[in-house]
Amino acid sequence: MNGASRTVLSDSPPSVGAASGTVDFFRPVRRRTRVVRVGEVEIGGDNPIRIQSMTNTDTMDTAATVEQTIRLVESGCEIVRVTAPSIRDAENLREIRRALDGRGIEVPLVADIHFTPNAALIAAEAVEKVRINPGNYADKKKFEIRDYDDSEYEAEIARVHTRFRPLVVRCRELGVAMRIGTNHGSLSDRIMNRYGDTAEGMVESALEFLDVCEDESYRDIIFSMKASNTQVAIQAYRLLAARLDARSPGEPSYPFHVGVTEAGDGEDGRIKSAIGIGSLLEDGLGDTIRVSLTEDPVREIPVAREIAERAERVARDRATRTEKIDVMSAPIANRFGHARRDTDRTDWAGLPIGGEEPIRVELDLPGALDRPAEVAARLAMDLSALRDIECESLLVGIGPFEHLVDLANEFAAVGLDMPISLRVLLADADLEQASRPLDSGVKIGRWVVSLSASAKDASITGAREAARRQGIPIEWELQAVDHEIPALVGRIFAGGVDATTAALSLGTAASLHDYRVLSSALADRGAARLPIVLRQYVEAVETKSIELVGVPVSELLDASVRLGSLLCDGIGDMVSIDSRVGAAPAIDLAYRVLQGARQRTTRTEYISCPSCGRTLFDLEEITARIKGRTDHLKGVKIAIMGCIVNGPGEMADADFGYVGSGVGQVTLYVGKQVVARAVPEAEATDRLVDLIREHGQWVEGSTPE
Repeated sequence: MNGASRTVLSDSPPSVGAASGTVDFFRPVRRRTRVVRVGEVEIGGDNPIRIQSMTNTDTMDTAATVEQTIRLVESGCEIVRVTAPSIRDAENLREIRRALDGRGIEVPLVADIHFTPNAALIAAEAVEKVRINPGNYADKKKFEIRDYDDSEYEAEIARVHTRFRPLVVRCRELGVAMRIGTNHGSLSDRIMNRYGDTAEGMVESALEFLDVCEDESYRDIIFSMKASNTQVAIQAYRLLAARLDARSPGEPSYPFHVGVTEAGDGEDGRIKSAIGIGSLLEDGLGDTIRVSLTEDPVREIPVAREIAERAERVARDRATRTEKIDVMSAPIANRFGHARRDTDRTDWAGLPIGGEEPIRVELDLPGALDRPAEVAARLAMDLSALRDIECESLLVGIGPFEHLVDLANEFAAVGLDMPISLRVLLADADLEQASRPLDSGVKIGRWVVSLSASAKDASITGAREAARRQGIPIEWELQAVDHEIPALVGRIFAGGVDATTAALSLGTAASLHDYRVLSSALADRGAARLPIVLRQYVEAVETKSIELVGVPVSELLDASVRLGSLLCDGIGDMVSIDSRVGAAPAIDLAYRVLQGARQRTTRTEYISCPSCGRTLFDLEEITARIKGRTDHLKGVKIAIMGCIVNGPGEMADADFGYVGSGVGQVTLYVGKQVVARAVPEAEATDRLVDLIREHGQWVEGSTPE
């Protein structure tokens, strides 16, 4: 291990200045980086977040690659990556560049290199940036288990450095930029044996290569830390940022290319990408991004643009807040590793919340009972849908009491047994009305009481006393922004924490950083073990974008970033969706975000690469075929890879793997173990299903093609 580059880091307190290299948890600013020029495109510094993609054509097919590159540029892509799996492919990059120049297309090209250092040296002559993968540039991955003593480990690093140095020198001479792109699924055996498949291993792998670059005075470097696991990706980027800042305190660091690899397709691919990319951008980490979808790469661009523009809007809004945030406790248990907030388990009319319980999903129908003309239609729409989806709780506005009785009767008629909670006002009359008994026997889980910064202390006391009399606990929903939250929490718990409080939440306009303030403020007041409810509003807006799961793409991405980021931070015990798109799409979205954040598995998990010139079959077609046979297998993870670059490594995070290994041939995996080689593509899906059956994870429910 290279002791010179290793720094042991502990988690940092909140709101520490950027000069010390730590993170402001509550009002982060964009990380200071040097500017790296890739052709005519500048990355980092004060430049906007750049949008990238990658061609999935055969690199030797010059015409097809050029045409797809032009389509990408026309859709808004600023940098295009092309795979160079062989020396011949690397040589053909010159022809691709020449053809693009002939069409007046000046987009920078990036050569994607795996396994072939000689190809990298050739590619550097034709492109503006070279991407190398530390896991396979100078190492072969054989999944060998071996203990290295320090001298053996240093010898291996010296060997890697010797292999890598010629490319560094050549890129420096040519003025070509480089991306050191670590992949969670392709860490070298040497790294795996010392660090395991961890965020720390990913960072160490990259820093070994940085040592050579800096030794050669070459700094036109961009880093990436990609994983299909959103938590691992977030942790790796955070850890790398901290390690780089510790390495050169106070100096602008290297830009980051941010993405989630093997995210998949459709709504799940977009959700996972938004969680991983969006959460990092929200914290100021990221200078260029790529959304990796198992689809036509042109469809990646509007998704990436939406995520980037959202991050820039949020950053502008956050910059207007200048008031002091009065908290002391850190909001996140460990920003370099996932740990859910420790909360006490409570019972809301038969629904357990917090503790070791799964994060619950609730449908919020605010004010539905205040509009008599709409009650019947709304009940018919949502309650009929709730029979078929796993909604665990329903929250409604109290409205006139007779409408609540109607709702309770509808519950009884359709056989719904989920608890109902009520959003009420602070006025005593509303609390008294909400506590009246219902003939249907529906039990009230909690009152949700909205509390603004201007609320009277007497009203807070009155609500608490009513809750104590009726035996119905309160969730305090704070309608406040960051600096207002600590004072409100202090007023709620001025007399200490008691059983009248079930949970806390913020309004749907709150940012993820506001929720972090809430987490810290609760810890400061001795209320750290109270559950937190995450609220999300989903609007049925008009959009030119395609809709997925019945939710407009802009709304889907916003919910993914906001909820997914908090869930990956370990914050949240319930997701409550206030939706204008219907019950089923709203609840489905919540469960998909929970799965994308690795918090709750309720459907099949697909880890599929976005395809590139290395891919040995039609990845979109094969993915659709496998999904058609297996998408009913709740909790089963299936990896679908076009080639072996990341395939074997990503098998470690999947139960079963389907990897292209030759023209018309597939290798099948169980975990990371090969169980069948050279399977004809026409038979491979059936063989995969047979494997799932053999390992006891198949259930009936789908009709074979």
